[in-house]
Amino acid sequence: MQDIRTQLKEAVKIIAGKELFLEVPPDQKLGDYALPCFPLAKEYKKSPIEIAKELAEKISKELKSNKQLKQNKELKSLSKLITVQATGPYVNFFVDKSFVAEDVITEILKLKAKYGSHSSKKQKVMVEFVSPNTNKSLHLGHIRNALLGEAVSRVLEFSGYEVVRVSLNNDRGTGMSEAMLGYMMFHKNEKPKIKPDHFVAQCYVDFKKAEQENEGLKEKVQSMVLDWENNKPDVISLWKKMTNWVFKGYKETYKKLGVSFDKEYYESAIYKQGKELVLDGLKKGIFREEDGAIIADLEAFHLPKKVLVKSDGTSLYMTQDIYLALLKEKEFDIDVSLYVVASEQDNHFRQLFRILELLGFKVANKCFHLSYGLINLPSGRMKSREGNVVDADDMIDEVVSLAMQEIAKRRNDLSKEELKKRSKDIGMAALKFYILKHDNVTSFVYNPEESLSFEGETGPYCQYAFARICSLLKKADEEKLFDNFNERFFENNDNKLQGDKKSKYLGQKSRKKRKTANDLNNPGNKNPNDWRVKTHTQKRLRGFFDAEQLWNAVKNQNRSKNKPQKEQAVVMKSEKKLNHSYLLL
Repeated sequence: MQDIRTQLKEAVKIIAGKELFLEVPPDQKLGDYALPCFPLAKEYKKSPIEIAKELAEKISKELKSNKQLKQNKELKSLSKLITVQATGPYVNFFVDKSFVAEDVITEILKLKAKYGSHSSKKQKVMVEFVSPNTNKSLHLGHIRNALLGEAVSRVLEFSGYEVVRVSLNNDRGTGMSEAMLGYMMFHKNEKPKIKPDHFVAQCYVDFKKAEQENEGLKEKVQSMVLDWENNKPDVISLWKKMTNWVFKGYKETYKKLGVSFDKEYYESAIYKQGKELVLDGLKKGIFREEDGAIIADLEAFHLPKKVLVKSDGTSLYMTQDIYLALLKEKEFDIDVSLYVVASEQDNHFRQLFRILELLGFKVANKCFHLSYGLINLPSGRMKSREGNVVDADDMIDEVVSLAMQEIAKRRNDLSKEELKKRSKDIGMAALKFYILKHDNVTSFVYNPEESLSFEGETGPYCQYAFARICSLLKKADEEKLFDNFNERFFENNDNKLQGDKKSKYLGQKSRKKRKTANDLNNPGNKNPNDWRVKTHTQKRLRGFFDAEQLWNAVKNQNRSKNKPQKEQAVVMKSEKKLNHSYLLL
């Protein structure tokens, strides 16, 4: 309705000679839009009630007769679409929903799957998402990130933008060094007997547990980081082996989630260039030294200072993020750079964008952070270092397994292959819908059982509704209700129908007469026989039919309301099967 509101504001501006404020009433009975007249009382020196009455009359008249409106392609139809009424100190505007419905359906029939999309905006948006730390396997939080990033990418593409999907793998630094030490201390020379990224994550968890009992291990971590940055051969060899295991495991998980990237960046390949930019900024006086470290002073932006290079010379996430922002711009010439990262990093991105601004990089004005809330366990927040985490693969397997149990209760005639396929389709729909239905800033507890419900706001219910609609359309096709299908019915709605009875129920366009026509479609027989399914089908599809054919269909269905009991039983059995039609997905 936003387009209608914009058109209405423009029309009112033309009629009144000035721009007036439109608001949405709290109750639809008061209209779809309203013009409050209180601000006009002083100017017109009249009560708001008198002004509303005069304005309503003027706008109602001008919508039909104003030459400027008639010459405007977008505004000339408002006279048919809008009803104006004064209620107290407000001018209320009522939108004819049936007119909008006809217009929308006509456009849907024309554009089909492209309905709602936009032509190319000739703008390129880069969406960076998932971007994991390679010392861990992907967990439930990464699932939310992946699904949110993919959903945003698809919405942007449908809206006419060119989208580049990228991910940054944080494959070096403290976390990866801890996983490597865990391997050397507890799993030396072992090969993964489980999913490879799970094995690396276990090495990390084992080290963190040992570190709690031995504080001296922290020194070994820093030593390992420096050895890696100095390209010590045995350290680099172990690092390559373990990161390859991780990336192999990630690839499997991404495939399950339906996520892929146009390009993946690696911190290990860009951290040096980021460090060079920081050192150059230090020489120019943009940054300063403090206790041996290089920091960015951001007090002018009401942000805390940020360490860019530590006192021992090692880099941080911020170091590589600075260079990566420039690299993205250079390689893809993007118009917008969107970072999909959890709300825990809100401050990090505020600082990053300001640092890019201090350095004078134009890309600073193109960067945006899409923040999202956390997913919690019933017992509290997930913590990878304690092993208290819902692994992404385990979560996917669990929801698919639960879906399989639900299907097995209803169908025992499916092959193992078919049962597995349907379980995956329904389980993944449950997971994706449950996560994406929450506002991105909202934190919530994920409940697998609730997400799989076939009632309420869930993925399986959407699949069920879709299957029901497909079944109705299939039945309509079998009964030849689509014969003489007329996609241009709405363009020919001035056709005259012969006969008083036909005209009474189908020829009039008023809401009251339409309700009467709907009443005719329901003979009142409560038995669940064939006419009921047919009637519901016709009600949903009536707008697509030639009026003459619809009238004939209504007459035929009325004759069928006294079906033989045997045929009723067949239809009841058919409807019972329809109730489980979600299993067809």
